[in-house]
Amino acid sequence: MNRFAATRSGFAGWYRGRPFVGGALTVLAGLEMFFSGQLDVGKIHIQVGIEGLQATIIPILMVILGVFAITMPVHRVFYGVISLVVSVYSLIGVNLGGFFIGMLLGSVGGVMIVSWLPKTRLPETAMPRMTAAVSGTGTDPEPERPKPKPWPQPEAEAEAEPVPLTRRHA
Repeated sequence: MNRFAATRSGFAGWYRGRPFVGGALTVLAGLEMFFSGQLDVGKIHIQVGIEGLQATIIPILMVILGVFAITMPVHRVFYGVISLVVSVYSLIGVNLGGFFIGMLLGSVGGVMIVSWLPKTRLPETAMPRMTAAVSGTGTDPEPERPKPKPWPQPEAEAEAEPVPLTRRHA
């Protein structure tokens, strides 16, 4: 195996263990919002928000949330929800959410971050038996279930002593 293939398989294993696509879309949304907020049309410089502060802070926040979602997938739900809220707020804070493109990229990225789940792997010893059971070609017979123990039979009532209803202390 050459060096490129080893690096590629290592990267593939790394990005499959985290919400990479959702984080990348969120980063792209932040970049798109940033460049649409710093737009010059002729001699007119377009900035929306409080002196353009929102047009700078919101895209930077989107990029940071996307990077954090990729690097720390344990907190993906928090980062995804915050990126959804910020991308919807960008509709009024940053040139209509980066002319709707940044808002849509951020919303889709946030949903993908929230909905991503890590893959759970079964132990290697369970895999052959499960595949054989599913395909119906397994050679292992169905294991016998243990027989339930019978309920204890009550003793004859004549032999049992009556139980007093109250106890008196002497």
